[in-house]
Amino acid sequence: MAADLRLRDSEQIQGDIIAGFKKDNVTLLFLKFEDVPLARAWLRDLAPRIATTRRVAEFNKAFSAAKQSSGGDDPKSLKATWLNVSLTYPGLAALVTTDPLPNPPTGSGLEAFKQGSAARAGALGDINESRPDRWLFGNGTTQAVHAVLTVASDTVDGLNTALREQREAATQAKIVVVFQQDGTTLPGTRASKEHFGFKDGISEPGVRFFDEPDPANDEEVAGKPGTRIVPAGEFVIGEEPAPGSSTDFPAWAKNGSFQVIRRLSQDVPGWWAQVSVMLKELKGSKAIPQDANSDWLAARLIGRWRSGAPVCKFPNFDPHDPKAAKDNDFDYDPQGPTGDPDGLLTPLFSHLRKTSPRAGLDAPKPGNRVTAKQLDGRRIMRRGLPYGAAFDPASEGPDSGPDAKRGLLFVCYQTDLVQQFEFIQTAWIDKADFPPGRDPVPGEDPAVGHNPESERTAHTGTFNWESRENGNRKTTPVNFKQFVRTEGSVYAFVPSINTLKLLGDGRLTGEVQPDTGTVPDKGQRPGKAYPCDEFVAVPDQQRKGGQSQYWAFHGNQSRQISVADGSAHTDRAVAGDSPLTTWTCLQGVGRVDCWLPMPDLQNPSGKSWYWVFHTTGGKQQYRAVSITCSGFTTSAVERPDRDLTAWGSLSGVGQVDCWLPVADQQRVGGKSWYWVFHTTGGRQRYRMVSIADGNAHTDVCERTDREISQWGSLNGLNRVDCFLPVPDQQRVGGKSEYWVFSGQNYRRISIADGSGHPDQLVSGDRSCDAWASLA
Repeated sequence: MAADLRLRDSEQIQGDIIAGFKKDNVTLLFLKFEDVPLARAWLRDLAPRIATTRRVAEFNKAFSAAKQSSGGDDPKSLKATWLNVSLTYPGLAALVTTDPLPNPPTGSGLEAFKQGSAARAGALGDINESRPDRWLFGNGTTQAVHAVLTVASDTVDGLNTALREQREAATQAKIVVVFQQDGTTLPGTRASKEHFGFKDGISEPGVRFFDEPDPANDEEVAGKPGTRIVPAGEFVIGEEPAPGSSTDFPAWAKNGSFQVIRRLSQDVPGWWAQVSVMLKELKGSKAIPQDANSDWLAARLIGRWRSGAPVCKFPNFDPHDPKAAKDNDFDYDPQGPTGDPDGLLTPLFSHLRKTSPRAGLDAPKPGNRVTAKQLDGRRIMRRGLPYGAAFDPASEGPDSGPDAKRGLLFVCYQTDLVQQFEFIQTAWIDKADFPPGRDPVPGEDPAVGHNPESERTAHTGTFNWESRENGNRKTTPVNFKQFVRTEGSVYAFVPSINTLKLLGDGRLTGEVQPDTGTVPDKGQRPGKAYPCDEFVAVPDQQRKGGQSQYWAFHGNQSRQISVADGSAHTDRAVAGDSPLTTWTCLQGVGRVDCWLPMPDLQNPSGKSWYWVFHTTGGKQQYRAVSITCSGFTTSAVERPDRDLTAWGSLSGVGQVDCWLPVADQQRVGGKSWYWVFHTTGGRQRYRMVSIADGNAHTDVCERTDREISQWGSLNGLNRVDCFLPVPDQQRVGGKSEYWVFSGQNYRRISIADGSGHPDQLVSGDRSCDAWASLA
C-alpha cells in the first residue's frame, strides 16, 4: 500500500517549514509597517508569490535526483528563488486592529509568542553581552519588527534580483526594512558546516505524511536509518501531534507554524583556543589519551567529528565517509549497540546529547528508560545557515580575520514555542544537571550553552569529564567560557496561504481547511475570492442566450458559474461549492490539477470525453472520464489512472499545470495543438504538443521547453494556474482572448492566429475579488 504523503501536495503550508528551502543564499528582511492599509495590500500581493510546500517539495525531489545522477554535483540547470513570510505578534495585531490572542493560556507557547523573545530573554540566558538592549533586531525598544520576509535562492544573482523587487514593493507600501540579515553557505570544503567547522543539519527529523516511511519500520524515514518520523502536528498546527502536545490553537493558526529566529555570533578562534587549553588540562590529569589532539577533543564536545560522523560509532578517528557523515542510526541506550550511559565516548554535556538525547536519556539504572519516541514532542525543525566569512588566520583581508562578524543564523519551526524551542534551550542546553540524576552534574552545552547562573558568576561553565582509570570511575572538572552570543532574536508566526489572504483583508475570521481555501461560518461571506485551479466548460451550455457556463475547481471543491457575453462579461454563481466526491468520475481524487478535452470527442450524442490530471501521494496521474449532459449532468470514469509516462509528449515533465489550445490549430489535418504549462524541477515552463484524432490519440512533442518569460503577456508571472477563454472573443478579428489566473490575481491577454502566435497583454493584474462568482 502506498504511503500517505498528502502534506507533500499542500498549497497552504509555507514551503520552508517541512519541505525546507535548502538554498545556499538566504536573506531575512525584518520589516516594520508604517501604513496598515498599504501593508495589507502588500500582503495580498505577496501571498500568491509565497513558495508552498508542494512547489518546494517538487523542486527538492528533482534536485536530489539530478544530484544523485550526476555523482553528487549540484545540477546547474535547476535553480529557484523562494519567498516565505512570517509575522510577529505586534505585526499580526496591527493588520487586524484587534487583539488576536486576548487571553493566551498561562505558560503556553501562545503566551510566549504574544510576549516576544525580548521579554523572555533572561530565562533563555540572553543576559550580559547577550542581553536584548545589545541586539541588532527584535530588542523590543527601538524599531519594532512586524514581519520577516525570507528570500532564498540557489544563486547570488537570483537572490539579489528578488531582494530588489521586494525592497521596492516594501517602499511602495511604506514598509521600513529595520534590518537585513544575510546567510550564505560557506565555500569549498566548509560547505554544509558551521563556523566552528562541524557539519550541521544532520539530525533533522522526518515528518509524518511528508516523508516516505521505511517499509520495515514506519517510524523511520526510508533510506535514512535512525531518522525518526515525528508526528506532523509538532511542526504544522492542525495536524496530529505527539501524545501530550498542545492542540489548543485558534482557528486562524491552522496550517501555520511558529518560527524562532536568532542571530548567534561565534568567536571561532576563542572557542578553539579554549579547546587547546582544555586538552592540556585533561592530559595533565590523565583523563584522556596522551596522543589525543584538538580535533579528538572537539569532536567529543560536539558529539560528532567535523565530517558529521558520530563519535559513538567512530571513537578513535574521523572516517571522512559520506555515509558516516549522515549517520543517525545510533542512541545511548545502555542495552543497545552504541550504548553509552556514562558519557565515556560521547560526554553527557556534548552538544549532540544536549540537543537530541535520543534513547538513553535516563539515569543508568534499571527500569528508568526514556525512549526516543517519548521525546518526539520536543523536536524542532531547524533551518539555520552561517553568516559572515569563514575564519582564515592566513588571510590578510578584514572579512576573514578573528574580529570579523560571523556566526549562525538560527531558524527553527515548531507548533509550541515553550515545549519545543524554549524547553530544549532552558531544560537541556543551559541546564547543568541535564541529563538528570548524575552526580556530579554534567554541565551545560559547551557549543551554544547560555547558562544564566554561570554567566552571573564567572561567565564560565564547569564541565565534568567522565573517564575510567584502572577500571574505576574518574571525574575531572574543566571550566569552559561562552563564545557564542545572541545578537538578535524574534518570535514569529508563519501563516497558511489562506490566512495570509485573510490578513490582507484585515481579518482573521473564517475556518481554514487543508488545501481548500476559506470555508466561512454559516451565513457569513468569505473575505476573499478563491483562486481557481481549473475551469471546465459545461459542454451544452456554451454561449446559450448570451451566457456560457463553467465548472470552477479549487482544492477539493467545485462550483458552477456563468459568464455573459458583452463588454462587461458579467459573471454569477450558478451553483455553490460541492466536494469532488459528488463527481462519480473524480472518486479518489483529492485535488484536480487540470482537465484536457479530447479534441474529437466533444459532445457527440450529448457525451464529452476528457483527460483529468490529478496528484495523489505526491505523484501526478491522469484518467479518462466522460460527462453526459441531457437535462442533468452525469459523469463516469472511462479509463483508470495511469502515469504521465504514457504520454510521449510529456517526457521529463514533473507535473502538468494547465493546457492552452492553439486556437487556429484545433482539428486541422486530423490533429490539435496545445501549449502545455508544466512544473518540473520546481519551475514552471511550457512546451508545444499535438494530439491526433482517433482511438489512439497519438501525441507528439512539437517544440521543446521554453521559459514562460517568452510570453510578453505573462511578464511578471512565474506561474500560471489556468486559462479561461473569453467566450465571445475567440478568433475574432484573427485574435483570441483569455483570462489568465495566477494565485489570487488574474489578467487578460490576447493571442493572434498565424505564425508565431503573437501575444499581448490586454489588461493588467486584478484581484480575483472582482469576480462575483468566485466569492
